[in-house]
Amino acid sequence: MKSHFLMILAVCMCAGCASDPGLTGVSGIRDASANEVAQCTYVTDIRAKPTVYGVFADQGIVYTRNTIRASARDAGANTVVFDPVEPGAIVDRIHAIAYRC
Repeated sequence: MKSHFLMILAVCMCAGCASDPGLTGVSGIRDASANEVAQCTYVTDIRAKPTVYGVFADQGIVYTRNTIRASARDAGANTVVFDPVEPGAIVDRIHAIAYRC
């Protein structure tokens, strides 16, 4: 009985993750540079903190950027411009500006 419960719990957890935009990515949103959005309409600024560090830092940054993209899409944007990150720098906050182009 206990093993059935654990299997059902695992399936439910995986099903919840399958629709998480942080894991699956976001369609309808493109990344751009600041000079590419000169003629676009500003929508909003979005900030988020990666939730994992250390050996999982890169995955945490990808996840956080995807959640920012999802927030931008939900706000009506179709383009995001992320602040540049210096190579090798520790990323403790991610900022993007969302635009509708």
